[in-house]
Amino acid sequence: MRYLFLFFILLTMQSAIGQVYIPKFDVQGHRGSRGLKPENSIPAFITALDSGVTTIEMDVAITKDKQIVVSHEPWMSAAICQCAGKEITSKNEMKFNIFQMTYDEVKQWDCGSKGNARFPEQEKMITGKPLLRDVILAVENHVKNYTKYEVDYNIEIKSLPDGDEKFHPKPEEFSEMVYALLDQYLPMERVVIQSFDFRVLKYWHKKYPEIRLAALVENLKSIDENIQSLGFTPSIYSPDYKLLTKDEVKHCHEMKMRVIPWTVNDPAEMISLKGMNVDGFITDYPDRARKIKMTLGLKPKPVK
Repeated sequence: MRYLFLFFILLTMQSAIGQVYIPKFDVQGHRGSRGLKPENSIPAFITALDSGVTTIEMDVAITKDKQIVVSHEPWMSAAICQCAGKEITSKNEMKFNIFQMTYDEVKQWDCGSKGNARFPEQEKMITGKPLLRDVILAVENHVKNYTKYEVDYNIEIKSLPDGDEKFHPKPEEFSEMVYALLDQYLPMERVVIQSFDFRVLKYWHKKYPEIRLAALVENLKSIDENIQSLGFTPSIYSPDYKLLTKDEVKHCHEMKMRVIPWTVNDPAEMISLKGMNVDGFITDYPDRARKIKMTLGLKPKPVK
């Protein structure tokens, strides 16, 4: 009888706060839902939530006035961005360096109206590069009031040795800025830090060993070679999906790593990868994953 009572209390608590979901299979919305809405925009993240993803994936950059902006490049991409209706070219886009701009200057840019030639289904809309803080607030508000399940945040710290103090702070400062903000708004068990820059992962592993880390990989080295270069075994191994074999997935699991490949947009590939026992994948089209029943079984408004 005592256990029945406790079970009832747990059910009541769950109903009150919504479902706290720990995914067995983790579908991550790449830059929110880049195939459907402008990348790394608040509408893209909301669409991803409505598609039933279990993690939202994003990239961050730093402004001149030390604001954390959600952006794939640390500059304005000519492919998607314009200012006051004036387009820029790929030859001079890097001159529009976010690290040398204040956030007030960043806000003048529209990175949604042009659309994206690579993603013809993407809805065109006026939207800029949001602050990480504002993304978190918007996502948590949508979770609380609508989808009712918590998601993880997979945040890529984009840096390269050649870009230090030119396009971004050094890894130590960059990491501390991101940690300080996340610590204000989220429980760290819902955070994953990912990077291609192993300097970043090494710093987090040493300073914040409790945080889950994902090693992003696009080279042709073996898993063992990459882990040897990193110097420790991360929680997640995240390669280009085309580099994976079933034996490599098995090897990662033997090393106690989850395998979350990127960027998987073809439903047939999604099914194939799940058959290889990956632990999830990152996709520009969470709606496609939903149609083949790989995301949560929610009943939100239809994804456009």
